[in-house]
Amino acid sequence: MFRTALRSVLAHKARLLMTVLAVMLGVAFVSGTLVFTDTLGNAFRNQSAKSYKDVSVAVSSHDSRDGGGRDDGGPGGGGPEGEEGGGRTPGISAATLKKIGALDGVSSVIGRVDGFAGVADQDGKLIGSGWSNTGSNFVPAKDGDDPAYTFTEGTGPARDDQVALDRTTADKGGYQVGDTVRVGTNGPVREFTLSGVFTTEDGAVNAGGSLVLFDTAVAQKLYLEPGFFKDATVSAEPGASDAAVLAGVKGLLPDNAEAQTGKQLADDQAADIESGLSGLNQILLAFAAIALFVGVFLISNTFTMLVAQRTRELALLRAVGASRRQVKRSVLTEAAVVGLIASAVGFVVGLGLATGLRSAMGSFGAQLPAGPLVVSPTAVAAAFGVGVLITLLAAWLPARRAAKIPPVAAMSSVHGLATTKSLVVRNSIGGGLALIGSAAIIAGAAGGSDGRTLIGIGAFLAMIGVIVLIPLLSRPVIALVRPLLRRVFGVSGKLAAQNAVRNPRRTGATASALAIGLTLVTGLTVIGVTVGQAVDKMTTDNIRADYMVQMASGGGLDPSAVTALEKAPGVSALSPQQSAGLKVKGKFHPASAVTPGDIEQLFTVTTLSGSLDTLARGEIAVSGKTAKSNHWRTGDTLPVTYDDGKKGSLRIGATFEENEFLDSVLLPTDAVEAHESRPYISQVWVRTDGGASAAHEQALVDALGDNPGISIMDRQDIRNTFGGFINTALNIMYGLLAMALIIAVLGVVNTLAMSVFERQQEIGMLRAIGLDRAKVKRMIRLEAVVISVFGAVVGVVLGSFLGWAIGQTIKNDIPGYALVVPWERIGIFLLLAGVVGVLAALWPARSAARLNMLTAIKTE
Repeated sequence: MFRTALRSVLAHKARLLMTVLAVMLGVAFVSGTLVFTDTLGNAFRNQSAKSYKDVSVAVSSHDSRDGGGRDDGGPGGGGPEGEEGGGRTPGISAATLKKIGALDGVSSVIGRVDGFAGVADQDGKLIGSGWSNTGSNFVPAKDGDDPAYTFTEGTGPARDDQVALDRTTADKGGYQVGDTVRVGTNGPVREFTLSGVFTTEDGAVNAGGSLVLFDTAVAQKLYLEPGFFKDATVSAEPGASDAAVLAGVKGLLPDNAEAQTGKQLADDQAADIESGLSGLNQILLAFAAIALFVGVFLISNTFTMLVAQRTRELALLRAVGASRRQVKRSVLTEAAVVGLIASAVGFVVGLGLATGLRSAMGSFGAQLPAGPLVVSPTAVAAAFGVGVLITLLAAWLPARRAAKIPPVAAMSSVHGLATTKSLVVRNSIGGGLALIGSAAIIAGAAGGSDGRTLIGIGAFLAMIGVIVLIPLLSRPVIALVRPLLRRVFGVSGKLAAQNAVRNPRRTGATASALAIGLTLVTGLTVIGVTVGQAVDKMTTDNIRADYMVQMASGGGLDPSAVTALEKAPGVSALSPQQSAGLKVKGKFHPASAVTPGDIEQLFTVTTLSGSLDTLARGEIAVSGKTAKSNHWRTGDTLPVTYDDGKKGSLRIGATFEENEFLDSVLLPTDAVEAHESRPYISQVWVRTDGGASAAHEQALVDALGDNPGISIMDRQDIRNTFGGFINTALNIMYGLLAMALIIAVLGVVNTLAMSVFERQQEIGMLRAIGLDRAKVKRMIRLEAVVISVFGAVVGVVLGSFLGWAIGQTIKNDIPGYALVVPWERIGIFLLLAGVVGVLAALWPARSAARLNMLTAIKTE
């Protein structure tokens, strides 16, 4: 029986090839994902370990000057740096680092500061990706080199007018040592002389950003304060204990700093890398699971048709003594062989996919750390386990049916006919699952954000139920288009419609693969388009400003940028959006410090009570929702605690309707000026005379000194910023789901090829009575289109239903949410389904048209 199974596999190479392809694609996705994430994780872990190889203790701090440090303002403050700032410090002082360097067992201490630094290319454009553009300080050791960087040209900056650049940034900008480089931080842009070029494995550079090294004094002035450092690394003398050094370091640190060993830090970073990659891993594996799920229908369909073709052969085996178990085992052995072959090929393709993904990330500017391709036993086991199990699972039902065929009935060609009882049972099960799933989806939609899990369960049940019912649905649905096919395409159309429903189970299995893919694509599209339009409407309805100015890094702007913009020609209204958190009776309330009088010209602010004019008198405005939840009214005076810990009182002068771009509390910038030593300005909103124009935008660019680190966006750019990510996410999802659709196309090809094989005699008779080759081809193509579009219609209906349900769970979180059915895209999906049918039918149609009439008629 084993030899029989192997011969059967070799006897149907062409048809089983498509089954191999289906399994191979899914396995490739699984193995490629596991190998890619293992390789990436290993490379980052090695890089992290290398970065902290010579670090015994790493020290980090946060700026505690604005309420993040000690609560007491007295000298000493309970820590060794209490004398600095009355107990509040901007970092780690040089004096503290000097004390650390004097500890027993410490060989050296290096202090670092860092922040945003954007480098302009020769055209004045920002090099890098904004958020990963960083600046730091060059710290030469006794030999004049900084151990963290390897210089390939020149040296590190030795004066306040010099900088060094990483190799990639220098190459992108076309800079050589001695050139003038324009560097923008959150303050005015400055020009420096390039002193050297270095290589580094810094994570920011690997992420596609840039790294600028300043002289230490310059970096401290830019990012912190003179004499202070943000981080420090401590190296121990040979033989010294890291734990002992750590204990000594901890005793010297201020309250806003913490220390850990270099090994602990490397391990923590490795854990963070694992956590970050696990999300990507799960997403890719989810799409691999979808591809394999779709592949199940193709595999099952293939084995069902192969078993049907071999019915007499299997009956003869039964007649000469083979048991049902042996017949079943024979079919499953075929499946196991196919699964092993597909898994092996898929694993090799997965290795190529992992390599390709790594290269693709590099082409997008992400310089991943070097490292070998990591092929773990888990990836190998998963690839072969998944491939073989999926194939065996899909072949189990056809194998069971083959074993149940009576020898005499099979040899008489009376086999494979579905009994009334089996159809009733199948349709009853399908109908029950579809109803339960639909009820769960509706219940989940009514449950808000807590109902998403229920929707997921309901979606799975409903999808399974619809798949079971598809053979039943195919007859009435296809019957609706039969008159149209007959009128437009004549005999070919009539025969195509009849052939499409001749074997409902096979048609249903083929259409199911397309239905699953289109369900997911349509559901994602409905949600994406709906959310996108809601976000777009929210942006246009709430913003009246012509421009939004912010740092390319997403960090805070320097107050000097506000002053510069105020002087720009054509500016009619301007307001910073300055963060100013307030505590009222111990409860934190996010607040925005804005410019009184201008804020109404920059945003749509609907007043519920009072007047926003009171902002000019030092009063505040509160959103209606916040006022209601706290039982505040216009005219109330609130006791507040500012960020610096000082107390005061503010009077409510107005309440307003919520605006998604403003915090719940508005107050004039003057009210918080005395309490913010380093104000955080996230954006500056600008309105110009006559609206946005190229001249006005250039005036703003010039006012800011053509700073490459500052982004100036008009209304369309603002809309793209807040809503563009949705289209990007959709395109990524479409790309990942393409694999499932490719498998579905293979299913259509397989079904048509088998159908042509089964109908050779019939096609020969049609040719004999006058149906020419062109009409035969048209008949096969139309049959493919009917099956494809039928599956697409089922998927579009189910996908739209799921899109509506999921939308109900997020509508409360998105103001202005209203369901949008993207008819244009749905039309494109249906059109593409038809194209898929035409392309899938090319080979089967050609084979049918080339059949020899006499040979076909004699075929049994």
